[in-house]
Amino acid sequence: MPAQQPAVSVIMPVLNEERHLRNSVRHILGQEYAGEMEVVIALGPSTDRTDEIAAELVRETASSNRVRVVTVPNPSGRTPAALNAAIKASRHPIVVRVDGHGMLSPNYIATAVRLLEETGAQNVGGIMHAEGENAWEEAVAAAMTSKLGVGNAAFHTGGKAGPADTVYLGVFRREALERADGYNEEFIRAQDWELNFRIREAGGLIWFSPELKVQYRPRPTVRALAKQYKDYGRWRHVVARYHAGSINLRYLAPPTAVCAIAAGVVAGAAVTPWAFAVPAGYLAGIALGSIPAGKGLSLKARAQIPVAIATMHMSWGFGFLTSPRSLADKVIASRRPSPSPDPTAV
Repeated sequence: MPAQQPAVSVIMPVLNEERHLRNSVRHILGQEYAGEMEVVIALGPSTDRTDEIAAELVRETASSNRVRVVTVPNPSGRTPAALNAAIKASRHPIVVRVDGHGMLSPNYIATAVRLLEETGAQNVGGIMHAEGENAWEEAVAAAMTSKLGVGNAAFHTGGKAGPADTVYLGVFRREALERADGYNEEFIRAQDWELNFRIREAGGLIWFSPELKVQYRPRPTVRALAKQYKDYGRWRHVVARYHAGSINLRYLAPPTAVCAIAAGVVAGAAVTPWAFAVPAGYLAGIALGSIPAGKGLSLKARAQIPVAIATMHMSWGFGFLTSPRSLADKVIASRRPSPSPDPTAV
């Protein structure tokens, strides 16, 4: 590692993050990185103590020569708007995205900066390492890190380092963000995937590495998890309509399962009881498939893994199927010209 490491800006969109914000920033301040750092927190209209905690962090780091925390307003509360506001307020050539409930591993930034240099990538990222603080969250974490729950997404389940369609969060070269004109603020969800698509479309490389790991805290209730995954499915369909040809079979699995189960229930009630074999088979499959995912967890957590998996599948699929064409039309109407290919990209 060179003696002089590049300065880094860490950007954080936060909204109602009083539970995790201080700990998340603590993991940034504790990075094993010799270069200059700044943390730019974009504050949405929180209804808890998030703003108060952010103000405390600003005061506590005001005299630091190495890393300081600053805040910018995000009145809309939308994640892509927060990210763009933080990018605009930041100064340094490397931009690290972190969420208010994400905990960076100690050498995360140093490793990411090295990988940017080694690979020539425009964005590098790694594993979304879900960890729970109670039985339900542990069940969700197990579901989110199993192939049964999320398919073969490397940033959930791990895998070999290499080019990727998208990565979790991301560590960017500033020029890549500026060339792409930042995040598309019409995308309430799926903004990371959409931005990475445009970077790749312009000839840039997105690089996944299992060396990079961010601890993630799952949603604390079934209802919150269902809303999260419904929104994921809803906005992933918008991305598919916005960027033709960007869909793949993994994204079609949940809506297919929803349709098959619904058809089985209707046919079972109206035609023949044998049709109930479809939903029954699905439930049996996730119950059996969740057994290895729950290794080492408490009985209470293991018992809830099938609930978490079914919630994720059904909510994602329902969101995808019910995503209105009008939502995609609105986003398409705001389409910006595709970025010009980057002549320096590998």
